[in-house]
Amino acid sequence: MRISFRIISAAFLIVFAACASTGRAQGQQPAPASTTPFPDTSAQHTYAAADIRFIAGMIAHHAQALVMAGWASSHGASPSVQTLANRITNAQQDEIALMQRWLRDRHQPAPDANAHGMTMNMNGMEHEMLMPGMLTDSQLKQLDEARGKEFDRLFLTFMIQHHRGAVTMVTDLFGTYGAAQDATVFKIASDVSADQTTEIARMQKMLASLIFGA
Repeated sequence: MRISFRIISAAFLIVFAACASTGRAQGQQPAPASTTPFPDTSAQHTYAAADIRFIAGMIAHHAQALVMAGWASSHGASPSVQTLANRITNAQQDEIALMQRWLRDRHQPAPDANAHGMTMNMNGMEHEMLMPGMLTDSQLKQLDEARGKEFDRLFLTFMIQHHRGAVTMVTDLFGTYGAAQDATVFKIASDVSADQTTEIARMQKMLASLIFGA
């Protein structure tokens, strides 16, 4: 559909240029350019079903990260882990708001931030589906019960798992034909991949230092 639209647009420009050239040849003055702006059709033409699934799924993915990060201050996390948790909170809160707005602007359901997964309606019943890397309820319970150094260890271990899942979601999106053509979706996905890949490397070093005293 996007290819056809571009071809039609190109054909229109060629015809328009030919008509303008003929008019000048006949001594006619070109008509003044219209000052009425073209309507913004990007919201109707640049996103795919895979984009909607990715954005909705990433809202749930981020929501769980916020819950995990929110426990750092109350569960005796070390200063370095608390700093990391604050960084995650600040970045992902803003991204959730952006993703919800993106869906609403395209008249798509904007899910609430649900730390237990994306709600799916199947056969009239709602089911929660975990995105790649998201913690199970038992893993969340294990993290919530930990304190101090054990919390740091589990937080880093589980957040590495969590981040890797987000990177997988981006890889799957970019590997889907026709997806990530929307500028906002592309930027969100690219930022998630870059930021969380960097944080994975940082957390691996923190975890190694915690376990081995390196």
